[in-house]
Amino acid sequence: MRIFLLLLLFVATSFSLKAQQFTSSYFEMRTYTVHEGKMPDLIKRFQNHTRALFTKHGIENVAYFLSEEQPEKQLTFIIGYPSASERDIRWNNFANDPEWKAVAAASEANGKIVQKVDQVFMEWAKGLNSRKISRPSGIFQLRTYHLLPGRLDAIQSRFRDHTQALFEKQGLSNYPYWLTVEKDGAQPKLVYFIGHQSKEEFNTAFGRFVADPEWIKVRDASEASGKIVEKIDALFYTALPFSPMK
Repeated sequence: MRIFLLLLLFVATSFSLKAQQFTSSYFEMRTYTVHEGKMPDLIKRFQNHTRALFTKHGIENVAYFLSEEQPEKQLTFIIGYPSASERDIRWNNFANDPEWKAVAAASEANGKIVQKVDQVFMEWAKGLNSRKISRPSGIFQLRTYHLLPGRLDAIQSRFRDHTQALFEKQGLSNYPYWLTVEKDGAQPKLVYFIGHQSKEEFNTAFGRFVADPEWIKVRDASEASGKIVEKIDALFYTALPFSPMK
């Protein structure tokens, strides 16, 4: 599996260091858990067919990642739509496209690829997506903040006014920030990526951030009226060569 991924990296088209400008306003993050031994088939299908078919149906390709812990098992990708109302229309057009059906059938001639699909719908977090990405990253961390009731504005203000700059101070790159769209109308979660060149460098930089007296002062001041975050989920990913977000 590792040899396959290294070969894929070698032949991939290189991407510039400029921050990617996405045009969508509504996003879907999909995590595919695959059957044993099927990850190369899934990657090949995305690389050679699925991404182009998304584009054909007005679905924006945003990011493609492998789980750092389970690269043979989980692939997470993010796609975008003009609006929530357009999501079902465009996805259904894609899913019912005879070309897609033929591609899917051919790729699964020797067995099903995807075992399970998990979905998260998201919108841009306001005021948190204006920073430039200075360089591509070798490792990404997806961080999901489960917030205490009524604390959504507080977390966004803290990131906008302080946290993003403090990440960059330690060499961490800010990537897109989103708010989840909860079906039951519950308070959104904050979802974002930060990156560095390697997992070791990431952990060292994040350790510096956590211990930074400036961060501790900001955190304590922002929580003077009460805690903001209930819990944080953090997962590491590596970008696939064809991922627009690097």
